[in-house]
Amino acid sequence: MSEQDGRAARDREAARWFDDDAGPVVRPYAMTRGRTRTAAEGRLDLIALVIAESRADEAACDQMLSPEHVEIVERCRQEPLSVAELAAGLDLPVGVVRVLIGDLLDADLVHVSRPVPPAELPDEKVLREVIDGLRAL
Repeated sequence: MSEQDGRAARDREAARWFDDDAGPVVRPYAMTRGRTRTAAEGRLDLIALVIAESRADEAACDQMLSPEHVEIVERCRQEPLSVAELAAGLDLPVGVVRVLIGDLLDADLVHVSRPVPPAELPDEKVLREVIDGLRAL
């Protein structure tokens, strides 16, 4: 193989790992250090809201956090966002976002608010009776 053929092969290989619009491609498992689950997995369903803690201002200065961690904190500081909204906004798989949120939970930079399960919501009939009772007063 000539030097020119070797150079062309290296260029083709480099092109596989570079996206003109996005820059270097980072595999999702590299962002999570190979982890696919987090201890908080059960609390992180798609509609769970992620809320930045008051000490989240320190996140940008924390050298242990990746840029993706910092971006999640920044987005949640502006307004609470669901896991699905974060994944869509960051253009990352939901599994990766769950692991990253788990890291932020462990660092006490965010907390998660789970929606009330439908089984625990009051029945519409009960609410109507309460309203009728209040009107009767």
